[in-house]
Amino acid sequence: MYVGEIAPTHLRGALGTLNQLAIVIGILIAQVLGLESMLGTTTLWPLLLGITVLPALLQLVLLPFCPESPRYLYIIRNLEGPARKSLKRLTGWADVSGALAELKEEKRKLERERPLSLLQLLGSRIHRQPLVIAVVLQLSQQLSGINAVFYYSTSIFETAGVGQPAYATIGAGVVNTVFTLVSVFLVERAGRRTLHLLGLAGMCGCAILMTIALLLLERLPAMSYVSIVAIFGFVAFFEIGPGPIPWFIVAELFSQGPRPAAMAVAGFSNWTSNFIIGMGFQYVAEAMGPYVFLLFAVLLLAFFIFTFLKVPETRGRTFDQISADFRRTPSLLEQEVKPSTELDYLGPDDEND
Repeated sequence: MYVGEIAPTHLRGALGTLNQLAIVIGILIAQVLGLESMLGTTTLWPLLLGITVLPALLQLVLLPFCPESPRYLYIIRNLEGPARKSLKRLTGWADVSGALAELKEEKRKLERERPLSLLQLLGSRIHRQPLVIAVVLQLSQQLSGINAVFYYSTSIFETAGVGQPAYATIGAGVVNTVFTLVSVFLVERAGRRTLHLLGLAGMCGCAILMTIALLLLERLPAMSYVSIVAIFGFVAFFEIGPGPIPWFIVAELFSQGPRPAAMAVAGFSNWTSNFIIGMGFQYVAEAMGPYVFLLFAVLLLAFFIFTFLKVPETRGRTFDQISADFRRTPSLLEQEVKPSTELDYLGPDDEND
């Protein structure tokens, strides 16, 4: 949410994807340090667990030096001076009047819209559609099966007949990192919706390929290599779309008032489904055997259809323009204010301006 608010419109997707890049780099470092030749032993694992304190401390030290969101300062706190100062610091421009004018337009529209609590958001008809989209996008990330692959990647590679499963898992981590970096450069060119659709379709195909490879493994030992390709492809397509996009697109779907509550709902949906997959996958895998990835393929197909039908493209658009689509009305930057209706548009509180 913070990155989405401070980023300029033309870089919002790329900067939002950097958050996912940091996550996957952390995963790769953990996979390497978790090798038995490193810290993955019965005596050194507490040290491996304790290392996680270091990035947390680094964040704690650096956070006070981060500028406050100009959108929060001006729209919520009504502090034009600090907002202008924050904009100058973030953009490096001496003249930020253009960016401030955009905030003023958004603030004028949102003067009728107070910050919403969680219960108010859940009961709001206006925000029902973007909220459903936000939740389904989060579910498409976790129920895609990606965490099942990473949590149990070593055992999956063992089942597929891979000789060094731990190193194959690190290989998946490298693919994970590389394709997240690719997504950083593609997201502002291809668009969020396009990349998400591409990622879901690719993951669905790889899940089907993985199912076929596991079914034929006993008769065709070469299927172990097909399994590796399928898993690497699964991870690559995940990081092209479903990995980074659901997190930052939620912030784009909502205006300033409901955004914090919407992010809370989205985060709850994400981590709840993550917990369900983490706790239940091994039991489902035991029950379904090689067909377990076929279940994920069906879910991925359903998410693809939903995204194609319901998710709007947000690339290069302001928060006001995106919100206006859900309200079925022109945005502030697109509508013309006629003199005869100007007072109605400004509202009664603006007559004294």
